Amino acid sequence: MSKNATAAKTFHIEIVETLSQIVEIIAEDEQTALLKAQELYSNEEVVLYADDCIDTKYNIFKYE
Repeated sequence: MSKNATAAKTFHIEIVETLSQIVEIIAEDEQTALLKAQELYSNEEVVLYADDCIDTKYNIFKYE
């Protein structure tokens, strides 16, 4: 192998997308509103799509 040649290495790259959507919840207090929002999301009544992407990050991990 010549002096200028380098060996290929394996890298682990994590891709993290943050999706966000604001939903309007009518409730008596914040805790109840959060629970209702969680229920709507769990029941797939609120679904986040690619259009809801607000951020993408790339994290590199050590390779071996």
